[in-house]
Amino acid sequence: MIVGFVGSGNMAAAMARGMAGAIDGMLFTDSGSGRAGELAGELGGEAVGSNAELAARADVVILAVKPARLDRVAAEMQGAEVVVSLLGATSLSRVRKAFPHSDAVRVMPNVGVEVRRGVLCLAGDPGAALRSLLATLGHVVDIADDEFDAATAVMGCAPAYLALAVEAIAGAGAADGLDPELARELVVETALGTAELLRVRHPADLREAVASPGGSTEAGLEALDREGAREAFEAAVRASLERMRG
Repeated sequence: MIVGFVGSGNMAAAMARGMAGAIDGMLFTDSGSGRAGELAGELGGEAVGSNAELAARADVVILAVKPARLDRVAAEMQGAEVVVSLLGATSLSRVRKAFPHSDAVRVMPNVGVEVRRGVLCLAGDPGAALRSLLATLGHVVDIADDEFDAATAVMGCAPAYLALAVEAIAGAGAADGLDPELARELVVETALGTAELLRVRHPADLREAVASPGGSTEAGLEALDREGAREAFEAAVRASLERMRG
C-alpha cells in the first residue's frame, strides 16, 4: 500500500513515522513549508510536485490540511481512490461532498500514533486493509461523526494536559533534590504502569488503593482538591470544545 500525505504538519508527521516500515511507500506534499521534503528524507518517502500527482499514485490519501483549504485541495485530487480526513471540525458528509468519487472516512488520531500507541477515532467504513493499517498505529475506536468534537477534546488534547501533569510532578521532585532526568523517568514510567492498571481498574478504585487513610498520597489528593485540580482539567476540556465549535 502506498500512502500519500496531503499536508506534512505535526499530525501527518506523527502518522507517517508510525507507518514507517508497515507500508510500501509514502508520498508527501505541503503548501510551501518544505516539510514534505524533510519528512521524505527522514522516512525514505518522496515529496511530489502536486496534489494531483499524489492522488494519482497513492492508494490512500491522508488529508491533513487546514479545513478552509478543503475545497481547493479536493478540486486538485478528484482521482483519489480512498481519502482519510484528519480535518478538525469538518464532518464526514462535508468531506464526502468534496470528494464525491472517492471512498472517504474521517479519523482523529492523537500524537501517540508516532510510537504506535495512539488513539484513533474513526467514522465511516475504511475496509479491512485500511482498518488494519490504522490499527498498527494504536487503538481504533468507531464513533459517530457528531461525537468527534467531544472525542477530540478528550483524546486529541489530553496528551498535552497529561504532559503538563508529568512536567509539574517531575519538577516538584527535582525542586526537592532529585536529578531532573531521574525525576522525569520516575514519573513517565509510573504513568505507563498506571495506564495499564486503568485498563482493568476504575480510576476511583485505583485512587483508593494508592491513598491509604492518613497517608502521604491522601495528603497530596487533598491538596489537589484544595487547588481545584479536577475543576481545572474539566475547564480545559470545555475550553477546547468551545474553541473547536467557535
